[in-house]
Amino acid sequence: MNLFTETNLSPEILKAIGELGFESPTEIQKQTIPFISTDIRDLIALAQTGTGKTAAFSLPILDMIDEGSRKIQFLVLCPTRELCLQITKDIKNYSKYMQNIKTTAVYGGSSIMDQIRSLRDKPQIIVGTPGRVIDMINRKALDFSEVQWVVLDEADEMLSMGFKDDLETILSETPDTKQTYLFSATMNKEVERISKNYLTTPHRISVGSINEVKKNIKHEYYVVGYRHKKEALKRLIDANPNQYSILFCRTRMETQEVADFLMQNGYAADALHGDLSQAQRDTVMKKFRLKNIDILVATDVAARGLDVNSLTHVIHYSLPDDPEVFVHRSGRTGRAGKDGISMALIKPEEQRKLKQIKSSTKIDIQEKKIPTGEAIIKSQVAGVFEALFTVHEEFFTFDDALIPDLSEFSKEELVHKLLQLQLRDVAMFYKDKNDLADQKFNADDRGGDSRRDRDRGRDRDRGRDRDRGDRREFSRDGGRDRDRKPRRNSGDMVRFFFNLGKKDQLKKMDMLEIINKSTAKSKKRPDIGDIEILEKFSFFEVEKSFKDEVLRGMQSQKFKGKEMRAEIAG
Repeated sequence: MNLFTETNLSPEILKAIGELGFESPTEIQKQTIPFISTDIRDLIALAQTGTGKTAAFSLPILDMIDEGSRKIQFLVLCPTRELCLQITKDIKNYSKYMQNIKTTAVYGGSSIMDQIRSLRDKPQIIVGTPGRVIDMINRKALDFSEVQWVVLDEADEMLSMGFKDDLETILSETPDTKQTYLFSATMNKEVERISKNYLTTPHRISVGSINEVKKNIKHEYYVVGYRHKKEALKRLIDANPNQYSILFCRTRMETQEVADFLMQNGYAADALHGDLSQAQRDTVMKKFRLKNIDILVATDVAARGLDVNSLTHVIHYSLPDDPEVFVHRSGRTGRAGKDGISMALIKPEEQRKLKQIKSSTKIDIQEKKIPTGEAIIKSQVAGVFEALFTVHEEFFTFDDALIPDLSEFSKEELVHKLLQLQLRDVAMFYKDKNDLADQKFNADDRGGDSRRDRDRGRDRDRGRDRDRGDRREFSRDGGRDRDRKPRRNSGDMVRFFFNLGKKDQLKKMDMLEIINKSTAKSKKRPDIGDIEILEKFSFFEVEKSFKDEVLRGMQSQKFKGKEMRAEIAG
């Protein structure tokens, strides 16, 4: 029985989603579809990725859209190119039997002229990333004067990536009479602020709690010293054979470093981060979806838009600062009714941070020991049989006469020989290896208290400041700035004093946004070095050639109503 028939959607839509295998609405769809269909109020919907949000907002709007009009009636804004393309594909599938409905995707990282030409079809639906939509508005290529419905999808992520001003500009181009639907995984202060400014007495829908924890995910953590982290990761992967996983890192540099380590050790892995060109990102994600690689090493933002239902594991190589990000990462496994495993590798000094995550999210995270070589071999043997028993089809044919006479072997002897052949390399690697389970931690294990590791830690922190939220991974058109030059050395940078600090609630993300606004008229973005937020003031580094532009640009801005002042640090 198809329970979608109870939603009163048109026969054309029901036919299309029936062919896609839709049978029973998800919780967010049960609450959202009837509301959008019958209510004129705006909407705030809190739900995690993978809960069926796209169908929840697009099906009722498709049912109401005027097919006879060639004006843009429905606008969807989302943070990344990948999510933009996914939503566009879904809406086209849902409207398959609505012959006059046209949908166009507008996103960075692709030819803007090709996209402008595609608008000649006069689509009723636009799905876009904020930066590219702004570019289109400036070129007079988009007219939102008759838009009736606006969806802000992944609103929290768009704001964390610095699209606040772009969103406000776009919304100001739409009629006051429109209905606005805000979908978000979290309800932070920025999301709350934009909802107050641009939504009118919105109705609220929340699927579970914002920090909803799936019951079918087992959470584990492993304490390991910094020097042994990669070796511990190798052991965890070997102890969990046949996995299909995403491994999360904090920075682009760490992501590439870990992916290189795995590939050098023979694993089918690859990296996904903001230093890749758009073509490289597309290639990596295609390989992952096709399971040509089974371990994807990624930053949080780079993995947005990658919706895969069959992940077996999520590995937190580095803990996130935000407990909600931990929940969001972990929730990528355990989908479609399957069980999942979330594993976190933490340094000894991160146990307090993990305790805060456990307290905030109410997740039961069990401490486990790094597997021994003996335990890994047992898991590998079980993995061989697990893989063997899941093969239900013949991929090729061969002459049975090619099988030699095996009568001299018992079944057990034959299996023993095959396992020895299959697992020889793993067994030889762990033979006589010291186990990590009972390691003792010293200064070098605690995130790099030796001089060499302190230097490495500073490098990681600098990378993290540039990468936090992967904000600077994207050009204004929402795509990767492929012409971005490598980070300059300190001789090419100028250090500024800034008159605001922690007491003014200034954060590094705010400082990045202020710098970017100050240099917005430039054709390229400046390289940004260290940002140091102190109690009453701050310091930051910017590429020398942008010195005057930064000084001028800050004179015309305010931060939370306060005057800003920057000057060259002595």
